[in-house]
Amino acid sequence: MSITKKRILNIVFYVLLIAIVFTPLGFKVKVFTSRVFSGSATVLNEQEQVMVQNFNWKFVDANGNNFNLNNYQGKVIFINFWATWCPPCVAEMPSLQKLYTDYKNDVEFIFLASDKVNKVKAYLNDNNFSFNVYYSNYMLPKELKHTVIPTTFVLNKSGKIIIKETGAKNWNSEKTRKLLDKLLKE
Repeated sequence: MSITKKRILNIVFYVLLIAIVFTPLGFKVKVFTSRVFSGSATVLNEQEQVMVQNFNWKFVDANGNNFNLNNYQGKVIFINFWATWCPPCVAEMPSLQKLYTDYKNDVEFIFLASDKVNKVKAYLNDNNFSFNVYYSNYMLPKELKHTVIPTTFVLNKSGKIIIKETGAKNWNSEKTRKLLDKLLKE
């Protein structure tokens, strides 16, 4: 049996495919691909924008300090559900950090991790991310229920969901910044 160029290429293809699916290299490829193909978030159509009816939703930080969404009523709120093991989540984190850095004094950012506290702390430290991360053991308001991560919601000052996005997005886009500026002026 002779080894042909076609057979060698097939072997290389399958080795790469196995590496992408079953090794940490695959995670990095998925993150890179998600980052490359992430676009800007889109504002929901007027008829799709709904009000959060129950702001009594509790969450905690890594130190066990309690927080309640009630405390943020009347403010622009940015809620992101994510995990360290999720490639699209990891892909959008650098853009989220940039947005957070510029808007942290005006917008309430709530990053909710579906992960272990020690993994999140290590991830934040390794990547020099400065935003606070929270964890929820309580029932979400029905309007914030989601089935995939990352899922991100942006609420205006009256509590209406203006953006609901799943998958990796470029949150540091000019489009997102213009929207936040507009929401802050309302």
